[in-house]
Amino acid sequence: MTPNAPEIDPARCPLCGEPNRCAMELERETGQKQGPCWCVGASFSAELLQSVPAEAAGQACICARCAAASAKPHG
Repeated sequence: MTPNAPEIDPARCPLCGEPNRCAMELERETGQKQGPCWCVGASFSAELLQSVPAEAAGQACICARCAAASAKPHG
């Protein structure tokens, strides 16, 4: 991470900044076993994944709202 790079919060969506409600991150933070994350049943388009800033890729999960918005037909 470079000195001027923003800190990545793994509990927040890298696209909108809202809580991503990632069960894996919640388990890491609390130490309490969680059920499967909501994202297990979600699909993420290549376009959506490419919109994640490079510094956040693999560091923070996309939220359900952003995932759902990208799945809607455009037009």
